Amino acid sequence: MTEPLLPPSLLPRLERLSIASKRRVRGTMQGKRRSGRFGSSLEFADYREYAPGDDIRRFDWGVYSRTGRPFVRQYWDEQELQVSLYVDVSASMDFEGNEASGRTEERLPAWNKLNYAKQLAASVGYMALASYDRVQATLFSSELEGQLPPVRGKASAARLFSFLQSAEPSGLGNLAQALRRPQALPKQPGMAWIFSDFWLDGGMDDLTETLSYLLAAGQEIVLVHILSPEEISPALSGDLRLVDSELGTGKEIALTGKVLDAYRRSLQAYQAEIARFCSERAIYYVQTTTDLPLETGIFETLRGAGVLG
Repeated sequence: MTEPLLPPSLLPRLERLSIASKRRVRGTMQGKRRSGRFGSSLEFADYREYAPGDDIRRFDWGVYSRTGRPFVRQYWDEQELQVSLYVDVSASMDFEGNEASGRTEERLPAWNKLNYAKQLAASVGYMALASYDRVQATLFSSELEGQLPPVRGKASAARLFSFLQSAEPSGLGNLAQALRRPQALPKQPGMAWIFSDFWLDGGMDDLTETLSYLLAAGQEIVLVHILSPEEISPALSGDLRLVDSELGTGKEIALTGKVLDAYRRSLQAYQAEIARFCSERAIYYVQTTTDLPLETGIFETLRGAGVLG
């Protein structure tokens, strides 16, 4: 029997969280989020002077009796948030470390990156569905590997979980190429979450092109950078043949301490470049590792980054 994507005991805790969008949003259906316009919710916003044609039901007779001036009440229009989930299913995501890394039974097991990405995406999607937001999901490598059209309401969680559960690793990571497809971009302004190791074919150029597409589409963006502990600090040494998991090409290399130090510096520089680019454009950038328990990744890492409230 297939294990559920998320533990059932986690779902009530997720319902108590919500996605912390910076923007007031305007959706197509009534939801639980406040938009930037006035509407018909129960949350009072302001008064304005009565004008012919105004709904008489909003006339405030109490204010009129005190001031002699006609005012109507205005209320915030509560609408849905459009949440788009992008999950990297390129071959490099199918990695969970190796026995040479020195893991023991006592240490937390390193999770497969793709499985971890699926679970984080499912958690964020479930929070959105529980808040009556609209959720869509896309699997990508260098192509669109699958899309779930927009769904809404907690009853749709099973469809979202099944879609994510079915994702299989395939191909070369090239998000910009995948998002060049017109159907890949959200049709309405909202919030886009990308779950990836960001080992992209075009490197930083690929990522910046991707983010430019999403910003132009009116998206508030969250990057969730998922790496294994072994990718951050490899416990390897000696003469080895390293094989590219996406291209299948190999290279003979003598892994010395100096080579590993250079690798770590390159990785840190890449992460710093992503962080700098995101900071300049008000994009959330969250780093996490697969050895963190799922609940820690959600309630400490994501919530601590300010993307959940």
